[in-house]
Amino acid sequence: MSRGRLTALTAFLITAAMLAFPDESFKASLAGLKLWFEIVLPALLPFFAMADILMGLGVVHFVGALLEPIMRPVFRIPGVGAFAVAMGLAGGYPIGARITGELHRKGLCNLVESERLLAFANTADPLFIVGAVAVGMFGMPELGAALVAAHYLGAVVVGLGMRFYGRHEPDSPPQIKKNTQDSWGYFGRALNELDRARRADGRTFGQLFGDTIRSTFAAMLFIGGCIMMFAVLSAVLEAAGIMGYLTVPLGRVFAFIGIDYDLTIPVVQGFFETTLGSQSAARAAAPLIQRAMVASLVIGWSGLSVHSQVSVMVLGTKIRMVPYVLARLVHGAASAAFTWLLLGPASAVASWLAGAIPVFAPSFGESLSFAARLAVSTKWALGLSLGCAALSTLARMGKRTVFISWKR
Repeated sequence: MSRGRLTALTAFLITAAMLAFPDESFKASLAGLKLWFEIVLPALLPFFAMADILMGLGVVHFVGALLEPIMRPVFRIPGVGAFAVAMGLAGGYPIGARITGELHRKGLCNLVESERLLAFANTADPLFIVGAVAVGMFGMPELGAALVAAHYLGAVVVGLGMRFYGRHEPDSPPQIKKNTQDSWGYFGRALNELDRARRADGRTFGQLFGDTIRSTFAAMLFIGGCIMMFAVLSAVLEAAGIMGYLTVPLGRVFAFIGIDYDLTIPVVQGFFETTLGSQSAARAAAPLIQRAMVASLVIGWSGLSVHSQVSVMVLGTKIRMVPYVLARLVHGAASAAFTWLLLGPASAVASWLAGAIPVFAPSFGESLSFAARLAVSTKWALGLSLGCAALSTLARMGKRTVFISWKR
C-alpha cells in the first residue's frame, strides 16, 4: 500500500472512531482546550513574542557572537544557538524549535547544526514540570526539584551526544571573522553584528511588533489544535479498547526490568500526549519513584503532539525529524535515570536544590490559574529579553563614549 493510501485509510479510521465514540471525543476535546488555555497559552505566549522581537532587533546576533567561543567547541553549534537553548529551557516546547527554524532560514545555522540544535533546545519548561506535574498532578511539590533537574540534565546529555552527530560534516563559518578589526575587540565586533542584522531586517518597530503578534497567535492556535486532536485520539483509542492491546508487549518489558504493570498505560498515553501521560502516571497504583521515573520519561519524550508542532515550526526547511525523534528517546531515558538517582541515592542533592534555587522551591507554581502562569512566564521572558537588550545597549553606549584626558 502506498504512503498516500495508508494516510487516507488512517484518517478515515480515526474519523470513524470519533463518530463511534462522540461523547468520549467531545470530552477529550474540551480537556485539550482547557489544557491549552490554562497551561500552554499563558506559558508560551510571552516567549514566542519576545523571541521574534529580539531576532528582528538583532539582539540574537549580538548574543550569538558573544557566546560563539562556548557553544561551538562544546556543542558544535553556532553562538546564536545559545539563545534558542535559553528560550527553550525557560519557555518550554516548541519555542526552541521555532527559533531553530528561524535561525536556519536566516542562514545562521547549516543543516546539521540546526538538527543538533533542534534536539537540544526543545525542552519542557520548569513552570509546567513543577506547577502542573509535581504540584497539580502528583500533589507533591517536593518532587519538583528532582523532576526539573533530571529533565535538564537529560537535555545536557542530548546536547553533548548530538555534537557527534554529523561529525564529518563541515561547520558553518564563525559569526565573527578573525580578521575583523575593531577598537573594542571581540565585544565591539559583536555589536557590529547587531547593527548589521538590524539593517538587514529593515522593519520599523511598529511593523516588527505587528508581524510578531500575528505570527505568534497563529502559532499558538496551531499548538492548541494539535493538543486537542491528540487528546481526542488518545481517548478514542482507549474507548475502542486498542490501548489495552498496546500495553501487552510493553508490560512484558516492564515485568522483565521490575517496573509495575500499571505504568504501561501512562507510557502509551504519553507516547501521544505529554500531559495525559504524566497525569496518568501520577494516578497509577505504583511506587512513587517508579511513577516519577515514568513521568520524566514521558516529559523527555514529549509526545507525538509536540513532535507534530515541531515539524510545523521547521516547515519549509530541510531539517530532518528522525534525529530529533531519536534524541527525544535518549532524553526520556536519561531523564528517567536521573530521576531514579535524585530520588534514590542522591536524594540529598534534590533536597538541597529545592532549598537553594527559588524555581525549585515547594511553594513555586502552586497557583495554576491563567493569570498566575501568564505573570510568571511574562516575568521570565522579559527578564531574559531585558538582560540581552541591556547588555547590548550598555556595550553600544560604552563603545561610543569618548574619554578626554587632561594634560599639563
